[in-house]
Amino acid sequence: MIRIVYALILALVLAAPLAACGKKGDPKAPGKSDYPRTYPK
Repeated sequence: MIRIVYALILALVLAAPLAACGKKGDPKAPGKSDYPRTYPK
């Protein structure tokens, strides 16, 4: 029984950082920008 509890705790500890990854919202285009720009040769 204790082995199962330890396995569940280990699984939660390993999966917790993955919960923070992912899409936070829709991507938005940046505002007025100078990029990309052409550089003199």
